[in-house]
Amino acid sequence: MDNEVKAQPKVPRDFESLRSTIIERKNAMPKRLAQVAAFALSNPDEIAFGTTASIAAASDVQPSTLVRLAHHLGYEGFSDLQSIFRERLRDRTLSYEERLISLEEAGGEDEDANLLSGFITAASQSINRLAATVETDTFARAVDILAAAETIYLIAKRRSYPLTAHMTYAFSKLNIRHQIVASPNGVDPELVQFATPKDAAIAASFSPYAADSLVQSQELANRGVPVIAITDSAFSPLAACATHWFEIAEADFAGFRSLSASMALTMALPVAIAERRRKRSGTKHTARKME
Repeated sequence: MDNEVKAQPKVPRDFESLRSTIIERKNAMPKRLAQVAAFALSNPDEIAFGTTASIAAASDVQPSTLVRLAHHLGYEGFSDLQSIFRERLRDRTLSYEERLISLEEAGGEDEDANLLSGFITAASQSINRLAATVETDTFARAVDILAAAETIYLIAKRRSYPLTAHMTYAFSKLNIRHQIVASPNGVDPELVQFATPKDAAIAASFSPYAADSLVQSQELANRGVPVIAITDSAFSPLAACATHWFEIAEADFAGFRSLSASMALTMALPVAIAERRRKRSGTKHTARKME
């Protein structure tokens, strides 16, 4: 008889560990547990602030399912699981003024040097994490789709907007037809109506997800337009409508999240698309000089 006691899985005690655990186990979870787990990662503030009844109603499950999920993940009960989401709020939802105060209080002798070092460290962590986790096969398949597209639509709002702004510059220099969906006169819904299945889209959004980006991406997917998504979770609503998607978990410094890994990916995509087209056509690709 084997008297050894099987080691129990470690219970996640911070939000990032919990998120990773849910993603690892999602395919093996019963349907209802997977449903509420997806809701939890997409709506962390609702989990932190809500009651068992309100969360169950919002995620369309019975209250007992929340308790079952907590036990499934190794917690004593739902309140134990909920504490992880509340701790996340204390770390993540500081106002910009509060973040600046926090920086000032932790400044040390050389506040400016420490601040710069903190952002450099966050950027480096983000890049290293992307290098360790990005799937090159997914990148190759995404490039195949985008290289075959007649027009590439670029969708991003708020914090993600710089990604599509850079791609607009790169695509213009590389002679790749594209359309950034960021009109100053509010005609974005009309712009995406021009897309057909012969086109493709690159959409970027991170929690808390930009509603317009999600609606526009879903609209394109419903009409058969391939969507390549850049987001932060397997449970992201953007990933749900994507043909292929990249998960990027950016590090932060004092609550300010990096865009370094996301920017590295969006710098690589236009060049890879141009190179794929050049090889397919068998002709020399003419590009304008990129500064």
